[in-house]
Amino acid sequence: MLSEEDLNIPPYSLLKNEKSDFLNKRLISLTKLHYEKCPEYKKILDSLSFDVNKITDYTQIPFLPVRLFKQYELRSVPKEDVVKTLTSSGTTGQQVSRIFLDKSTSAAQSKVLAKIVSSFLGKQRVPMLILDTSAVIKDRTMFSARGAGILGFSIFGTDRLYALDEEMKLNVDAIKKFLEKHEGETIFLFGFTFMIWQHFYKELKTNGYTPDLSNGILIHGGGWKKLVSEAVSPEDFKKALNEVCGIKHVYDYYGMVEQTGTIYVECDYGHLHTSLFSDVICRRPKDFSVCNYGEEGIIEVTSVLPESYPGHVLLTEDTGVVLGEDDCPCGRKGKYFKINGRIKNAEIRGCSDTYAAKF
Repeated sequence: MLSEEDLNIPPYSLLKNEKSDFLNKRLISLTKLHYEKCPEYKKILDSLSFDVNKITDYTQIPFLPVRLFKQYELRSVPKEDVVKTLTSSGTTGQQVSRIFLDKSTSAAQSKVLAKIVSSFLGKQRVPMLILDTSAVIKDRTMFSARGAGILGFSIFGTDRLYALDEEMKLNVDAIKKFLEKHEGETIFLFGFTFMIWQHFYKELKTNGYTPDLSNGILIHGGGWKKLVSEAVSPEDFKKALNEVCGIKHVYDYYGMVEQTGTIYVECDYGHLHTSLFSDVICRRPKDFSVCNYGEEGIIEVTSVLPESYPGHVLLTEDTGVVLGEDDCPCGRKGKYFKINGRIKNAEIRGCSDTYAAKF
């Protein structure tokens, strides 16, 4: 369990050795907890002849493939302690991951997300324009990664407006009134990459409405697969949005429902950053050894948050490169990296990409 003292450490402040000590203590402790409390996790580690009492470094902890959460109910708490079940995004016919949260894990996720995002937005809550529809969050006890993302980020908004109606049409009149009401204020915009492109940018281009969002800060995520196929690069995306609404601050983020809370946000230099509460390791496909900086590998993600399920060390289906550590020009400490794409033949996965599959 993270202490209040842990949560008070600024998320990008610890140097490599200090952060390694922090992660070692918590990730080794979580491994022992899940080994004791989750029968399936115990079977996996036993089958590998892995001794949880001999871990000296968190990079030695066996990873679980993220796809495992589609095939098994992995819980480290009794069923009656589960207060929320998150499901991953999935195209029609795909199995979805199911992530079981108890009260303390859910609370820790919210607190850490707030720490990470406030380092980009500031600590003051601001008016929020959600570039999606409210229809996606109808069932609070069991909802998708897309709904969880919207609700998670909504804590940063004072006055919140959904920019799209239930038919995914842009509500221009409501947006005009919202921006008039908050003229001169910082506006926080949140949404998923393809939906922003399809239902916000393209609609603004079509109807000629050019809202002034020069005071806006947009955080977006959920996959680039569809936009890459349309030959839209991250630079094109930012430039296009700037042209239609004047927005200057656009930050992508990388994250997944299996490790909600510990997201990786892009800085002004275009680098995704690990926070104090998480880490990224690139592994070579041939033997899963750790890649050097600048060497492409399969992305492993670690998080100190998952207590109610064994999701603390996971192998994704994404490839990427760790670019460096503690020396990003933005000043944030910790590893910084980029995502290159999906492993060949991996399922479509991000909120943005699974939605885009309909088009």
